[in-house]
Amino acid sequence: MMPPVCPPIRVLIVDDSAFARHTFCKYLQEIAPEIRIIGTAWNGQDALQQIPALAPDVITLDMNMPQMDGLMTLREIMRTCPRPVIMVSALTREGAQETLEALNLGAVDFVTKPTTSSQLPQVVQELAEKIRAAARARVMPIAFVPPPTRQPAHIHRLRPQEKVVVIGASTGGPRALTAILTALPQDLPAAVVVVQHMPSPFTRSLAERLDSISALSVQEAVHDMYLETGQVLVAPGGNHLEVTATGKIQLKQSPAVNGVRPAVDVTLASMATHFGKRTLGVIVTGMGRDGTYGAQLIRQAGGLILAEHASTCVVWGMPRSVVEAEAADYIVPLQEIAGMITRIIKGP
Repeated sequence: MMPPVCPPIRVLIVDDSAFARHTFCKYLQEIAPEIRIIGTAWNGQDALQQIPALAPDVITLDMNMPQMDGLMTLREIMRTCPRPVIMVSALTREGAQETLEALNLGAVDFVTKPTTSSQLPQVVQELAEKIRAAARARVMPIAFVPPPTRQPAHIHRLRPQEKVVVIGASTGGPRALTAILTALPQDLPAAVVVVQHMPSPFTRSLAERLDSISALSVQEAVHDMYLETGQVLVAPGGNHLEVTATGKIQLKQSPAVNGVRPAVDVTLASMATHFGKRTLGVIVTGMGRDGTYGAQLIRQAGGLILAEHASTCVVWGMPRSVVEAEAADYIVPLQEIAGMITRIIKGP
């Protein structure tokens, strides 16, 4: 019996650069025959006029365009015809902040524009992979989160009896991290480490944004700093994050693991070695299986693993891998994860 033929993924490319539109169309159709470019648009207004008739499965959306930029266009797409959107962003500090805003508005993922022609094949390959994932993604805009009322922090070096929470995320991660960190109490008696698949400088902007909306203090991790209770550390893009037995952060630019750096598996493996049963691993939305091996090591060391339920994942990849490996102690929807973390950490 012949295997079922999957329908093509219908894509609308929105970019003010004629060269970018032509290049993305040409290379995507060469390397990914299952992706069909059904149209292009030169700005947001042009795109919004075409979307009802074309009904694309996925939209790639440039950030900087005349008359109606990417953020304005994304807001209108999410208001009138929600569907998976991948942002095309500049690899700059300003581009990182705008991209995080787009992810908060409901964009599924992003790619950074190549700065040289030699980078183009790699970027197009990444875009093809993210289009495939976006076609299966659940579109979930983030609700407005008011700034927290933060009391004076009682941050201190992690004590021998205190625990560590490691949250691993990929596609859809910023939305999930917003939901979790804004619901965790400031007096959580644990150190928290976030490993989000994201390049620098995006991780720094992510940490700053999470710090502005969370009761806990959030910052990008720095080499040789220590784990601290009441502090959330975000692994910087381009670096694996490990810890020593004393809780000192070690950032390493060793080879990518599972195709990414930072990798959740690297951090969890390090925690399993040095903190064992004091570790709670949390695996939320994302492509692939990063975090599964580390989750198995945590459980073998006596720690616990919490996985996000499929019903709330933007992409049920990483949590699914953990669940199918029977490495999850708890499987809960996103809105219940912060409460579960708090009960586990504050419990016996």
